[in-house]
Amino acid sequence: MRKKLFPGLTGSIGHILTHNAEPSDQRKAKLQQIVDYLKSHPDDRSLLFVCTHNSRRSHLAQYWAAAAACFYDIDNVRTYSGGTESTALHPNTVEALQESNFEVLVTKDDPVNPRYEIILGGTLPHLDGYSKRTGDSPNPHSGFCAVMVCSEADEACPIVPGADARVSLPYVDPKISDGTPQRKKIYHERSHEIAREMLWVFEQLV
Repeated sequence: MRKKLFPGLTGSIGHILTHNAEPSDQRKAKLQQIVDYLKSHPDDRSLLFVCTHNSRRSHLAQYWAAAAACFYDIDNVRTYSGGTESTALHPNTVEALQESNFEVLVTKDDPVNPRYEIILGGTLPHLDGYSKRTGDSPNPHSGFCAVMVCSEADEACPIVPGADARVSLPYVDPKISDGTPQRKKIYHERSHEIAREMLWVFEQLV
């Protein structure tokens, strides 16, 4: 399945694997919980990535997890994202995805919560990109692993309804760089940090 990814995206993954160090042992312990869930649910490997506003980190994790599953040819993986509230998929997140060679198309130019298609390869299913709450469609209502990618959502949602498993995996919010000269660098680093960890997860299933 790897060949179905856009060549540029495959190249980005190769760059990340070469230049980004493996996760620390502490992070691997958290990531292993996701690995264990995926191994125990071979027929429906659904992951719901959760952050407060479903604007940055949860989207990056959703799309990088989908790309990692394709890269390592792991079947039956479905990735989703949601927040404790909905806002919008942030333009800086979109830019970070495009810089790593995801194709991003606007499908609804809504000034409040625009909708996008995130495309990993010409023959792969497109992923919807817009902000939503955890319980909103098309997110699953049962039979999934909830991955909490921000500390605020982690604290606000001690229980995620319908989740078979819940993993705390916080990342620093790249929002801290918005409006600063470091913005592109910080979003790039956060995107590739998340990518490297998702690649580690799916490598364990090969």
